[in-house]
Amino acid sequence: MRTSTDRILTSHVGSLPRPDELIAANQARESGAADPGAFERTLSQAVGDVVRHQKELGIDVPGDGEFGKSMAQRVNYGSWWRYSWQRLSGIEPGTDSLYDMAPHRSTPDHIVLTSFGDRRDRTMFSLAYNDPESGITTGSGARPPTPVCTAPLGYAGGDMIAADIANFKAALAASGVAEGFMTAVAPASCARIANKYYKSDEEFLFACADAMRAEYKAIVDAGIVLQLDDPCLAEGWDQVNPEPSVADYQTLVASWIDALNHSISGLPADRIRLHLCWGSWHGPHVTDIPIRDIIEIVLKAKVGAISFEAGNVRHEHEWKVWQEVRLPDDMVMLPGVVSHATNVIEHPELVADRIRRFAGIVGRERVIASTDCGLGGRIHPQIAWAKLEALAQGAALATRQLWP
Repeated sequence: MRTSTDRILTSHVGSLPRPDELIAANQARESGAADPGAFERTLSQAVGDVVRHQKELGIDVPGDGEFGKSMAQRVNYGSWWRYSWQRLSGIEPGTDSLYDMAPHRSTPDHIVLTSFGDRRDRTMFSLAYNDPESGITTGSGARPPTPVCTAPLGYAGGDMIAADIANFKAALAASGVAEGFMTAVAPASCARIANKYYKSDEEFLFACADAMRAEYKAIVDAGIVLQLDDPCLAEGWDQVNPEPSVADYQTLVASWIDALNHSISGLPADRIRLHLCWGSWHGPHVTDIPIRDIIEIVLKAKVGAISFEAGNVRHEHEWKVWQEVRLPDDMVMLPGVVSHATNVIEHPELVADRIRRFAGIVGRERVIASTDCGLGGRIHPQIAWAKLEALAQGAALATRQLWP
């Protein structure tokens, strides 16, 4: 994994705005009206274009925009993990969405994970969440029912991940980019579907880890940096109702990290990064757990980099946590220095200030400037691209200040 040896490198978290042509192609495919060959050509062209555009804006470690993860709407929050439903065997269509699933117990067994619709943040601000003019966004369109696991889980997405890898590697080569990353849902976040086969949540969690390992290994074996998306590590706190003790929640997070480490056992840590966030919906987020309460457990993940939110108004102050929590010597960090949570485009000087804070704590070589979360589907495409440009400009300014 590249590090900032002579300048501050830039990257982002994953999702980027889909072009209209790809959205239309996904709509046609979902309706059954698409020609497979035409769709693949549209997808390949879109991935090539998005990698080239990232390079033009100054992004050093680009992604494929998650374009291979179907999204037939411009505003949609689920593709980063919902895509796995197409790649797992042993599951069947369910009847309940994440917003109306029945609560279920986890480990410790007195922790009750509620549906997304019963999150404590949504309960506390119910008037705002139910007001379509409030500005709160939680995704658009119909909420699809989550699958139900009814048989042993397996990975059935070999052709899909092979196509994603082929498109991305061709795009990197065409743009002359040395290194890129691809996202994949981590075991704990993957396991947020109904289970009627495995005897316990823990058994189901590790079954998800075993199944998704095939995708992780394919990405790493292809020479691409793997980013594991695991927002439930922090976001899950808001989904536990009633609010648990911090100690009990830490036990739950530790089990999720154990499953993650199981899934990547034997894979090179320096080719894997982990993304931690509090959910990308535009809401109050007052029930977010402080990063201090979980970060030492999260840092036990056998990965080479940690990506986290540090640019939005609910979490920017937590940069100070890194003054007391030691980043492992073999890790780098990708702090978010521009946010998906506001339409305001960060000034490059603010971006540079945020970068310097972290460089002053862990060293300039161990900081890669990034985004809080994926930008695709969270803000307007024109604003998303402008934020990436501001990110690159701020990193260039920080470089001049840190390498005088």
